[in-house]
Amino acid sequence: MLELAILGLLQETPMHGYELRKELATKLGTIRAAISYGTLYPTLKRLQTAGWITESASDPTMIPPMTSKRGRVVYKITADGKERFADLLAQAGPETYDDAGFGVHFAFFSRTDRATRLRILEGRRRRVEERREGLRDVLSRAAGRLDAYTLELQRHGLDAAEREVRWLEELITNERSGRAPAGSAGEIDIPVAEPPQERAAEDASPEPPRPHKDRP
Repeated sequence: MLELAILGLLQETPMHGYELRKELATKLGTIRAAISYGTLYPTLKRLQTAGWITESASDPTMIPPMTSKRGRVVYKITADGKERFADLLAQAGPETYDDAGFGVHFAFFSRTDRATRLRILEGRRRRVEERREGLRDVLSRAAGRLDAYTLELQRHGLDAAEREVRWLEELITNERSGRAPAGSAGEIDIPVAEPPQERAAEDASPEPPRPHKDRP
């Protein structure tokens, strides 16, 4: 899965190793926890050996201070690498239904054809439904033998599986009708916190006027 993520990012623009690490964290979100960054540079070396990426020295003035020697290398995708990325995007087998595989593929859904997106979403839904039914079975058969915290953990897992199934069903419905996901980037309303000083000033009640005293 790391191979797909690296090739996808390098197809957007050449990057240093440290830039790749940052963009992987941004692109993959919580899924990045399933990818070991200790394998990043060995994977880059393997992709270079396969002829899918090349490396070159970068302008020293563009490198942050204290960057390691290998972090100064710029990686760029090749024509063969672009073909390899397209082949990986077209895959929709069982490995794309697991947590890490699904997360990486979903991160590049905007460059995946609709038929492949549907196969992956439907496969992921089946996988999560299996997980949901397993958790329901545990709760129905063993709830009396579980301590309160283990029971709460099982319920949390069941709630998460049920939410994901509903989310996947919505995505599948959208794909079949040709609609984009409801929460596209331009439609997300992110509240902006007010500066504490301004908020405190607004919350403070105005001081009542002091009575006027006539001079003697």
